[in-house]
Amino acid sequence: MRRHPRSLARPLIWLVIPALVTACSDPLADLRGEIERAKARPGGRIEPLPEVRPYVSVEYTMADERSPFTPGTDPQSAGGLRPDSDRPREYLEQFPLDTLGMVGTLTLGGVQYGLVRTQDGLIHRVVVGNHLGQNDGRIESINQANIGVVEIVPDGLGGYVERQAGLALSD
Repeated sequence: MRRHPRSLARPLIWLVIPALVTACSDPLADLRGEIERAKARPGGRIEPLPEVRPYVSVEYTMADERSPFTPGTDPQSAGGLRPDSDRPREYLEQFPLDTLGMVGTLTLGGVQYGLVRTQDGLIHRVVVGNHLGQNDGRIESINQANIGVVEIVPDGLGGYVERQAGLALSD
């Protein structure tokens, strides 16, 4: 038994019409109700704004003094301590101090030498007064346990300071 297409459409219409009626209702009804409830609540008290004090200018009276925004100069960094840029560089000055190692001492003809190994494994003789390392390091002392070095390093304020360093005897 075959049904006519119109007889199938009638039950479908009865299912679709309630869905359409529900969809046509006001979608903002919940929002409007919430707004009305908020308006019905009593209002609160608003705190007053803080008092704005007038600006008071101050005259800068130290214009003829040193500017506070430029680094000062102390006597040591201003005039004296600087690396000697005219001095010819020695071979061991091309190596950072921490890549060099002391391997011993040697005394020849009454002169005590320090033995320093570079990264490439070569051993060099040094005496007090020689330079090594990349911070203008000057050898000040040599003994059986270490080679004492004084470096000239920037102080961060445009000047230089001396810093004690050294090479200890390595195994």
